[in-house]
Amino acid sequence: MSRQQVTGERHWYVLHTYSGYEDSVAWNLKQRIESMDMQDKIFEALVPKEKKIKIKEGRRTTVEEKIFPGYVLVDMIVTDDSWYVVRNTPNVTGFVGSGTVPTPISDEELAYLKKRMGADEPKFKVDFMVGDLVKIQDGPFKDYEGKVGNLDEQHGKVKVMVTIFGRETPVELDFLQVKKI
Repeated sequence: MSRQQVTGERHWYVLHTYSGYEDSVAWNLKQRIESMDMQDKIFEALVPKEKKIKIKEGRRTTVEEKIFPGYVLVDMIVTDDSWYVVRNTPNVTGFVGSGTVPTPISDEELAYLKKRMGADEPKFKVDFMVGDLVKIQDGPFKDYEGKVGNLDEQHGKVKVMVTIFGRETPVELDFLQVKKI
């Protein structure tokens, strides 16, 4: 009696791994596919990542961040053999699905993930949010303090409400120009 739902169809599945081991799971799985001659049933292992711009201590750096820490995507045809190879890869805790039956992700979810991964323009990542108090580090309003009113992560801009002559005035600045208090 087969433990798995064998459909013979190729789909993308989600593997749960120990956090921090996603890249090694993908690498180990690729090695196991070759050594166990499973290229006809397991096609690809993918760790979904996206580029983000982080600003820390006034410096802008581009980093690659995992979209779903603790998860790896696998393109495969589920059979007892392929399930066994994937399930017994080091640091894999199991498939995402109900019980022991892996559930494939939808084409829409896959398209969304691939679009997010393929985005050429990295997003900005900052350590402040709307409503936080910040101090302006640079420009004509240097040393003024204000409250974050709006964030434009796509363009790296922040709107800060600064009190000038007793009135709150919105000032648009680059993320690098402000620091959380």
